[in-house]
Amino acid sequence: MKDKITLLKIFLLLLITIGLSSGCIGNQNQFANNNDDANVVKVHTSKPVDQSIANQAKEKVIKEEEISGVKAVNTDKELLLAVKVDQFDRFRLKNIEKKVKSDLEKAYPDYKILVSTDSKMYLELEQLEEKLQKDKIKMKSLKKEFDKIKSLMKEKA
Repeated sequence: MKDKITLLKIFLLLLITIGLSSGCIGNQNQFANNNDDANVVKVHTSKPVDQSIANQAKEKVIKEEEISGVKAVNTDKELLLAVKVDQFDRFRLKNIEKKVKSDLEKAYPDYKILVSTDSKMYLELEQLEEKLQKDKIKMKSLKKEFDKIKSLMKEKA
């Protein structure tokens, strides 16, 4: 009888060990891919509007340690930029937004700059960037979508 109890204890201990170790393996990929957005995707297009200003702004902003992702689109006189902020730094969203905006206004004084830390704006600009990258957008629809995102940014501000 004691042998069966000892065998049962060993079996349960082995089962618990396997369960715990297999549960922790799944999180390794999450930590390895945590900073996917840290690389900046440069939008190369010249058909509707050259995006070199937006690309330069993204390069400047991504260097900040609290920012993990940047999306930006520009027209002739305006620049819309959305940033993804690391989880812990979300307590300082307004300060980060002001700092990024003031840095960009110094760097590009000829442009009207709108900056947002809202994830919806980030997604909207990401979609617009993808359309620009694929050259599947005309100047008229670019202006329309740009104005839509700009009005959403102004509402949130």
